[in-house]
Amino acid sequence: MNETQPRLSILIAHHDAAVGGRLCSLLFEAGHAPQLVGNRDAALERARLLNPDVLLVSLDVAGRDDFALCRDWHADRQTRLTPLVLVSESADRERRLKALEAGADDFVTLPADRAELLARVRSLARIKRHVDEMDSASAIISTLAVMVETRDGHSEGHCHRMAHYATALGRAIGLGESDLQSLYRGGFLHDIGMMAIPDSLLRTPGPLRPEDYELIRSHTVVGDELCGRLRSLQAIRPIVRSHHERQDGSGYPDGLKGEEVPLLAQIIGIVDAFDAITSKRAYSQQQPAAIGVTVLQRQVELGWRRADLVAAFSDVVEQGKLDGLLLETTHAS
Repeated sequence: MNETQPRLSILIAHHDAAVGGRLCSLLFEAGHAPQLVGNRDAALERARLLNPDVLLVSLDVAGRDDFALCRDWHADRQTRLTPLVLVSESADRERRLKALEAGADDFVTLPADRAELLARVRSLARIKRHVDEMDSASAIISTLAVMVETRDGHSEGHCHRMAHYATALGRAIGLGESDLQSLYRGGFLHDIGMMAIPDSLLRTPGPLRPEDYELIRSHTVVGDELCGRLRSLQAIRPIVRSHHERQDGSGYPDGLKGEEVPLLAQIIGIVDAFDAITSKRAYSQQQPAAIGVTVLQRQVELGWRRADLVAAFSDVVEQGKLDGLLLETTHAS
């Protein structure tokens, strides 16, 4: 194996031990680390333990008619990002298409051309490793985001509440799953740029100097730049940058007006204001949920918020959909 090529962990699930053994030998001779199992249940169990780079599975193990393993594989949180390659002695076009529709990432006809099989395995494994790296980086940033709430005067659980408040409002207005996922992640990461603000400034008692206030406002731009370095966080960049914008153009950092303010950023802005009122912070007392809604309605009158979004969020609060997330005294009115 070329020294520049990584040693891959490859799980093979094949009903025929002789054929599976030949695949193992081919991959082992190429410098990889194959393991062979004989059925679909063993494949799923071993994959959860090994986190392989690629799974090669015979069509007979996957299920000739329903391709159940493909669906189970990609429905399982522990295996869904691992590429699955179906192998079969049959080159039937209909079966190949059915395999791909069921969730297989590739289809290889046996006996396989050695060079082609190795190239396909390496290509799929490379994609998986890129995804793993992005996932790890996102997890690190999410951890940093939770750290923000401990140094920014937020109450414990702020990021968690933000994520759930925002998705509750998103569902109430009929947003799709992609937008709901962005709201959830954006709830955690909206203030990630605060990591660049000096702790001494965040803990300053009393009013801030104009230059200090401008530095704190810069967290939106800094956060946007941080997220811009990760492909997996592109969808939440408008949230991070624009959640302090207002409908009348008096917000920051870009002074956007009306529909120029991204919808998801408007949602995060509403639930952020609500959480600031209904949770205890270093600079303010915790208020009941009814007061939080009243303040949001006042902000509509000032031209800061969209009336329909605030009305929808008010319904969410009144219907008790945030119960269990709101701090105890928010239930008083």
